[in-house]
Amino acid sequence: MSSTLILVQILNGLQLGILLFLIAAGLTLVFGVMGFINLAHGVQYMVGAYLAVAFYGLTGNFLAAMVLALAGALVLGLLLEFLVFRHLYDRDHLDQVLATFGIILFLNQATTVIWGPAPLIIPKPDFLSGSIPLTGGLLYPVYRLAIIAAGLAVAALLWFIVTRTRLGMLVRAGATNPDMVSALGVDVRRLFMIVFGFGAMLAGFAGILSAPIFSVEPGMGDNLLIVAFVVIIVGGIGSIRGSFIAALLIGLVDTLGRSMMTDILKLFIDPSSANQIGPAIASMLIYLLMAAILFFRPTGLFAVGRAT
Repeated sequence: MSSTLILVQILNGLQLGILLFLIAAGLTLVFGVMGFINLAHGVQYMVGAYLAVAFYGLTGNFLAAMVLALAGALVLGLLLEFLVFRHLYDRDHLDQVLATFGIILFLNQATTVIWGPAPLIIPKPDFLSGSIPLTGGLLYPVYRLAIIAAGLAVAALLWFIVTRTRLGMLVRAGATNPDMVSALGVDVRRLFMIVFGFGAMLAGFAGILSAPIFSVEPGMGDNLLIVAFVVIIVGGIGSIRGSFIAALLIGLVDTLGRSMMTDILKLFIDPSSANQIGPAIASMLIYLLMAAILFFRPTGLFAVGRAT
C-alpha cells in the first residue's frame, strides 16, 4: 500500500474516531456522572440523522437543517429523560437495560413507519462539497476534513465546559458524590437532566454530520453503540479526555486494520489464506485492543471517578 493510501486511511480513521467521540462523550457523561446504562444512546445518533434529513427537506439549507436537528435532538433527549429515564435512576441496571432496549425497538420502528425502510441521504453543503489534492494525485473530500475539524472544536469546548465552568464543576462533583452535592442545595435531578440532554445532543450532532456520507436508515446507530461502549471502557468510564483519546485510537486501529491486515498477513502466509483470515482478524482488532488495555489497566487508560 502506498504512502498516499495510508494517509487517506489515517484521515478516514480520524474521521471515524471523531464520530465515535461525539457519541461516546455523551454516553460516558450519562454513565460516569449518573451511573445510568443507556442502551438507547445509539438511536439518538440515528434520530439526529433523520431529523437532519427531514429539516433539509423543509429548508433546503444544510446549516439551517443542522441547527434545527440539534434542537430537535436536545428536545427528544430531554423528553425521554422526563418521561422515562428519571424514573429509572434509582432502579437496578437490569431495569435500565430492559427499558432502554425497549426504546431502541420503539424508535427504530417509528423511523421505519415515518420515513420508510429505504436508506436516505442529504447532499453535502455547497461550500464543503469539493476535494483537496493529496500526494500522488489523490483527492480527499473537504467535508470529511470538516467533520474532523468540527469534532476537535466540540472536544475543546467540552473540555472547557467540564474543567473551567461552574456547570462542569457541578458535573464533576455530582459524579464523585451526588449525595453531598444535593446536601449543599444543588438540584441533582436538574443537573442530571442537563447532562442527559447535552449527551443526547452530542449523539445527534454525530448523526447530523454523518448523514451526507453514510446511509440514513433504521438501526444505523446500533453497531456504533457497541463500539462507543468499547471507547468508554478503553478510555475510562466517566473520563472525557479518555473517551477522546480512545475514540481516535479505536478509529485508527479499526480503519487501518481493515485496509492493511490482509496485506500484512500475506507477508507470512499464502495469499489465499490471508484473504480469508484477514477480514476476520481486522473485525476483531478493536476488541483485542480493549482486552490488552484492560489487562494492564483494568480501569481504562485514565483514572475514573469523575468526568474530567
